[in-house]
Amino acid sequence: MTKQISAEDIRKSVKDNDVRFLRLAFTDVNGTMKSVEVPTSQLEKVLTNDIRFDGSSIEGFVRIEESDMVLHPDFSTWMILPWDTEDGKIGRLICDVYKTNGEPFEGDPRNNLKRVVKEMKDMGFSTFDIGFEAEFHLFKMGENGEWTTEVPDHASYFDMTSDDEGARCRRDIVETLEKIGFEVEAAHHEVGEGQQEIDFKFDDALTTADRVQTFKMVVRTIARKHGLVATFMAKPLEGAAGNGMHTNMSLFKDGKNVFYDKDGEYHLSKTALYFLNGILEHARAITAIANPTVNSYKRLIPGFEAPVYISWATKNRSPLVRIPDADEVGTRLEMRSADPMANPYLLLAAVLKAGLDGIKQEKMPMEPITSNVFEMSEEERAKRGIKPLPSTLHNAIKAFKEDELMQEALGDHLTHSFIESKEYEWAQYTQSVSDWERKMYINY
Repeated sequence: MTKQISAEDIRKSVKDNDVRFLRLAFTDVNGTMKSVEVPTSQLEKVLTNDIRFDGSSIEGFVRIEESDMVLHPDFSTWMILPWDTEDGKIGRLICDVYKTNGEPFEGDPRNNLKRVVKEMKDMGFSTFDIGFEAEFHLFKMGENGEWTTEVPDHASYFDMTSDDEGARCRRDIVETLEKIGFEVEAAHHEVGEGQQEIDFKFDDALTTADRVQTFKMVVRTIARKHGLVATFMAKPLEGAAGNGMHTNMSLFKDGKNVFYDKDGEYHLSKTALYFLNGILEHARAITAIANPTVNSYKRLIPGFEAPVYISWATKNRSPLVRIPDADEVGTRLEMRSADPMANPYLLLAAVLKAGLDGIKQEKMPMEPITSNVFEMSEEERAKRGIKPLPSTLHNAIKAFKEDELMQEALGDHLTHSFIESKEYEWAQYTQSVSDWERKMYINY
């Protein structure tokens, strides 16, 4: 859970560790971490929420005539970056974005997640616990520091490749994460060549979203130290496994996991099944947020492990949501569709909003799937009520625009910014001409 750090703790840490600069981080609508960096001579202004920046320069924030934004650092996110720079040590704080009138900025994804978490608490629940499994690829860096698609290993799932470049980099990433307080639970090679997975301990939604952003920063930085480029792109290589970010969810009240019922079928409570149904009912709109890029849909295709259909199961890995075998505390829903290009704050706001609505509606989900949903005929899927996920970003955005609840999950400002950004991305994509098209059609 969130650790308590005071302003005095930060002052002491800055002095004791000779921190020279302070990096104030926040996230835009597309999930990209941005930052304002100031010298430690500005520490008191940082600690008293007196650092401003131009919000009109950030994707999805505000127009130029209303551009002033104020950064409110969350002291619990204080850390000293675990690598040396030419300018000395750098301290990092994740911030909430506020307007100059003292109100939280509605276009800040972190503020938005806090808003939905408050709705959860108003319903009597205490914690929405999340465990992310974020996969990534490592590629060799070119002579001029640019990316290539040359992999540093030719290993596969759980291979013991102790001496290759990818394994050495992965171990260094794990050690770096542990230095800054992550509890790494597993680290292994994934299915694809050059593909890695590092799992860290679950925590409340806001803390976990913050950690995903920190995790990505660490992975990319350490990879470059090893002469590698790390990517969280959903499908970096044609015909190979893509990168997912399985999202494990559980809901707590008074210290008890309300998804667990020792007498329930599959040890699931009615609350868990209602929450599950909420996710299934809003799955098509959630997909726009969980899989937010053109490239995301190159991963969501039959023939690989990523889900394509809206269904659930206990042991079967082909449906959208799986119920892993676990004890009381570990009982959870695992949504398997999301990829690591998703904005974690928006993703968690969306699935939490959908699940809470499911609890309010008290509707049971469809029957779980016991066979491989990919091998079913179209008629059989239709008979069971199994609908497909959107097959393109364009279709996902259409589903999002038709889902009022998911728009409520983001709020008016973020909904407008998100749709505008994604429609622009789709328009750019439809106007592009790929090498595949030239090879296919140049001689027609």
